[in-house]
Amino acid sequence: MRTAYSVRTVRAAERALMARLPEGALMQRAAAGLAAACADVLRRRGRVYGSRVVLLVGSGDNGGDALYAGARLARRGAGVRAVLTAPGRAHEGGLAALLAAGGRIAEGADAWGGHIDLVVDGITGIGGRGGLRPDAAELVRACAATGAPLIAVDLPSGVEADTGEVLGEAVRADATVTFGTYKPGLLIDPAAERAGALYLVDIGLGPELPGVPELEVLQYADVAALLPVPGAESDKYRRGVVGIVAGSARYPGAAVLAVSGALRGGAGAVRYVGPGAGAVIARHPETLVHAGPPSKAGRVQAWVVGPGLGDGAEAAEAVRDVLAAEVAVLVDADGLRLLDAGALRGRTAPTVLTPHAGEAAALLGVPREEVEAGRLAAVRELAARYRATVLLKGSTTLIATDDPDTPVRVNPTGTSWLATAGSGDVLSGLTGSLLAAGLAPRDAASAGAHLHGLAARHASDGSPVAAQDVARSIPAAWRDVRA
Repeated sequence: MRTAYSVRTVRAAERALMARLPEGALMQRAAAGLAAACADVLRRRGRVYGSRVVLLVGSGDNGGDALYAGARLARRGAGVRAVLTAPGRAHEGGLAALLAAGGRIAEGADAWGGHIDLVVDGITGIGGRGGLRPDAAELVRACAATGAPLIAVDLPSGVEADTGEVLGEAVRADATVTFGTYKPGLLIDPAAERAGALYLVDIGLGPELPGVPELEVLQYADVAALLPVPGAESDKYRRGVVGIVAGSARYPGAAVLAVSGALRGGAGAVRYVGPGAGAVIARHPETLVHAGPPSKAGRVQAWVVGPGLGDGAEAAEAVRDVLAAEVAVLVDADGLRLLDAGALRGRTAPTVLTPHAGEAAALLGVPREEVEAGRLAAVRELAARYRATVLLKGSTTLIATDDPDTPVRVNPTGTSWLATAGSGDVLSGLTGSLLAAGLAPRDAASAGAHLHGLAARHASDGSPVAAQDVARSIPAAWRDVRA
């Protein structure tokens, strides 16, 4: 499992570790890891010896890391030039080390008068706020124009370390070398997509970090441990029966896709309630259909309500009926617009909400752009306001609970091919099947998002994909995770 910690927590851990180490030892550990990553990039482009490297150096320890790493590269035969964004305030020890190793100070991005093999961004570190200053932004643009790969030190300069927000101009890195632990901004868009490939350098910080991080990212083994596996005595009820209330005359396909996700997600049985029974049975004859209302449809361990439901009186009544059930409920799509906030907050059984940015904005009463710019704040606010587990879909899918001390989870398997009609319906059915199997809401949402992303990758293989293809590929995603 990957974990990420806030700047305040990282700073406290660094202070505790530095108190036990010789002066400067922690920076040397970071610089050694950074230099190794830079050398790896240079080797892939040719060689370290004779390469041309430009360091963009700010006034803090981040700049010191870049200078010491530059000194190591210079000792290996690289030509290294440092552009100081705050002359007179650069890290003294790092600058002395670079000059002693043969590095030079340059006036701008044209330090080499043309060809550059690598740019190292050490302008601001995890304490930076509010985007790059105009002079630094101009320097970064000039470096980007050379086409040279850029490695960011700890975090791309200009992004917000704790939130993933980008509040002004910021570096767009090909790779980021971060130290001790991941920072939230490296894992959450829009900042994450500026970080490029991530390299984590172990500087000995682990024992100083608290047991509960800000963010968690589940890996294959973590998801595999969550997935239900039927035993010898299992039957359809023990495996979990999920109820699906979805579809309408206008959107009958939503019912089919949600049921597809639930069946391929491992449900022992699916009960469908809605006007799309004919289409559902034609595609999935094993589905148990009922005319409604949901409370009369029979035994279920979880409900999914909302995909393609429409906004009529019958749809609103179906949502109310499902929310009154004493089992786990997942609310998606049209169900999010129809739910009664008071009834939702009054539920004693678990609830999962799965909005995209537009739906989240409507629930919060803010512009969509505000949600997309501050995804972490939005998912936390939604979970707290509605007393639910919230899966916020998008370029970074986040899962939060209404317990502020529980880490937010980030799904690492997302792909832009999921931006297709109906893929959210598949996710709802898949996650609902995991709820019915007995997974806790946070685990069901996390595992569902993980499998959903893997299924899309299987289905697309780099080419356009439809939601029905994603649903068909869910078993392949299960095999990946459990391999």
